[in-house]
Amino acid sequence: MVTRFSGKVALVTGGRSGIGRAIARRFREEGARVITAQRGSDTDGEWIEADFAAPQSAPAVIAEVVKRAGRLDVLVNNAGVMQEARAEDMPLADFERTLAVNLVTPFMLIKAALPHLRASRGAIVNIGSIEGLGSNPHHAAYCASKAGLHGLTRAIAVDHGAEGIRCNAVAPGWIDTDLNEAFVDATPDPVAFRANIGKIHPVGRTGKPEEVAALTAWLASDEAAFVAGQVWTIDGGRMAKLSLPS
Repeated sequence: MVTRFSGKVALVTGGRSGIGRAIARRFREEGARVITAQRGSDTDGEWIEADFAAPQSAPAVIAEVVKRAGRLDVLVNNAGVMQEARAEDMPLADFERTLAVNLVTPFMLIKAALPHLRASRGAIVNIGSIEGLGSNPHHAAYCASKAGLHGLTRAIAVDHGAEGIRCNAVAPGWIDTDLNEAFVDATPDPVAFRANIGKIHPVGRTGKPEEVAALTAWLASDEAAFVAGQVWTIDGGRMAKLSLPS
């Protein structure tokens, strides 16, 4: 395994499960000191208790990372929530909470991290979604938040690129996380659903958290030094495929 992040410090939000856990593990494997932040402990390593439904708490998370580690080189905004409802049926409080966790808190984390990333000439990787580019049914709040995160990615890259700070986003499609596996298991026919969800992807399967982690690590590394303000889709070709009646 390469050690592209030896001597560097990475903060991964929502890093104790799913995509976030795979990202945190990848950075650790490549030599970084990784601190995760979320509600609840992280049995894999260092962690900070955080409630990202309260964006005003974000600066304290950055301050704690720097207090412990003395620097910050990589910020990965991965923590997120999804609440399903048609726009007409969704309470404003649910819409606002989704935006708070998925968009406002990443903004606040970036804002607090910028002085430290300026000093380290660091990188930001925001975990967006193909639902920031398209939509599944009943995902108005989630889609709006992820589209906003993609826009924030471009704005940060434009405003702070000359300071040596790169900001990019990853837009995963269907990834085999514990959350998605639980969703599949709750369907009337999990076996059929798994077969069908694979078929909607040109590559014929769904994605793995480790594949998202690999792309995230590359974007944060010096190998991607000329990559900024981009949203990298990782979806097995799903967004490239046009639908026709079968």
